[in-house]
Amino acid sequence: MEAVVASAPGKVLLTGGYLILERPNAGLVLSTNARFFTIVKPLYQPLKPDSWASGCTDVKLTSPQLARESIYKLSLKSLSLEYVSSGDSRNPFVEQAVQYCVAAARATVDKKNKDSLEKLLLHGLDITILGSNDFYSYRNQIEARGLPLTPDALAALPPFASITFNDEGSNVENCKPEVAKTGLGSSAAMTTAVVAALLHYLGVVNLPSMLKDHQHEKHTADLDLVHVIAQTAHCIAQGKVGSGFDVSSAVYGSQRYVRFSPEVISSAQVVVTGTPLEEVVPQILNGKWDHDRTKFSLPPLMTLLLGEPGTGGSSTPSMVGSVKKWQKSDPQKSLETWKKLSEANSALEMQLNALSKLAEEHWEEYKSLINSCSILKSEKWTQQVSKPSQEISVKALLGARDAMLRIRYHMHQMGEAAGVPIEPESQTKLLDATMDMEGVLLAGVPGAGGFDAVFAVTLGDAGSHVSNSWSSFNVLALLVREDPQGVSLESADPRTKEITSTISSVNIG
Repeated sequence: MEAVVASAPGKVLLTGGYLILERPNAGLVLSTNARFFTIVKPLYQPLKPDSWASGCTDVKLTSPQLARESIYKLSLKSLSLEYVSSGDSRNPFVEQAVQYCVAAARATVDKKNKDSLEKLLLHGLDITILGSNDFYSYRNQIEARGLPLTPDALAALPPFASITFNDEGSNVENCKPEVAKTGLGSSAAMTTAVVAALLHYLGVVNLPSMLKDHQHEKHTADLDLVHVIAQTAHCIAQGKVGSGFDVSSAVYGSQRYVRFSPEVISSAQVVVTGTPLEEVVPQILNGKWDHDRTKFSLPPLMTLLLGEPGTGGSSTPSMVGSVKKWQKSDPQKSLETWKKLSEANSALEMQLNALSKLAEEHWEEYKSLINSCSILKSEKWTQQVSKPSQEISVKALLGARDAMLRIRYHMHQMGEAAGVPIEPESQTKLLDATMDMEGVLLAGVPGAGGFDAVFAVTLGDAGSHVSNSWSSFNVLALLVREDPQGVSLESADPRTKEITSTISSVNIG
């Protein structure tokens, strides 16, 4: 029994904040090169003599970055997990993932493989989770070391660096420590990576490999199963049914997404009230999952940048709650705002798709135009046109900018009306300054907005100039980029891979 290593990406929601909570509104979500990794291997080799008789097995969960280790007993009859470690470092996302994966394995494995599944479970499950540094804020450590707020300072940190806790608040002893995050959807990426690794380890799915590109089409049924179990485990752990775009992008990669109907998970919600998991999982697997996703990624020669403004994160659930309250109190005005927002979102999607098509059909002309525009402010882009296709491209570039400004305007209006800082004033100043830089196509606040992060989409090589300019605004440019690949099987423990890949670039002096 070999170790299985799977990874799933974090996300950036480009358009669709708030609207994506309701069908049939779509959101454009980009998956990133920031990934969560899960390593699953047997806990015991060989089997303990009394294993078959005990009716339960052990599960060990290790989070090296948090210096935590948790031990659970998994009942092989009811599939309930009992936490048996001292101290409280439970992880509800991993707990739900383990229970749902084992139930899914039992529901899908054929009779002749039932015994080998049970034997595999009796060896225990040793689960390790690791998140790329990009999921967490290391800003305080960089400042404490007296280093400049630059991507180079971030890149110099060891991979999977240990995470310090926010210690804000007067009564720190009685607060549960909260990790400072960058808003890339760590819980969804982690849950998806755990589900994928476990389902592969238990022989339920065959994951696509990270090394072999364009394999995902062959694995659609396997990925669909990972998606259903990861969505369910994530919703139950969160205690609410979210839109699910973060889990969907963790499974399938960058996409245009329309949410599933929340009722599909209602059978899972009754588990909490005592229905056996093994009865519920087949209903979930055979449920009417009516989400809609289509392929989407940024047009060629465009780069996604993320910046951390250092004003502390925002609580998405409480902001969503305030927006929903405003919708109820002023249905007419909110409907009007949503309609305008939806139109602006569609316009941005249309222009980006048009640019991808132009790149495909007129590559040399497209490339030459993007490179010229990358060193100029937007008002000078039209002067770079020398061919008819370039004129269409510039119109699409300026149309995308216009759509983004409209999205920001209506999001800001919605925040004002609902009394929440969707685009706070400090972010508005920063985004306006960013939109005015050479080679910047778009700038905005991703997802639900607030103080979490800002994003920019830049042309050609303009990214490094934007990163440098951001540090003068006290904004730390992160190392995150778009990577359209979803969940993947890895070839090795990422900690050993990181060492070999970085060793060549380190000068030992």
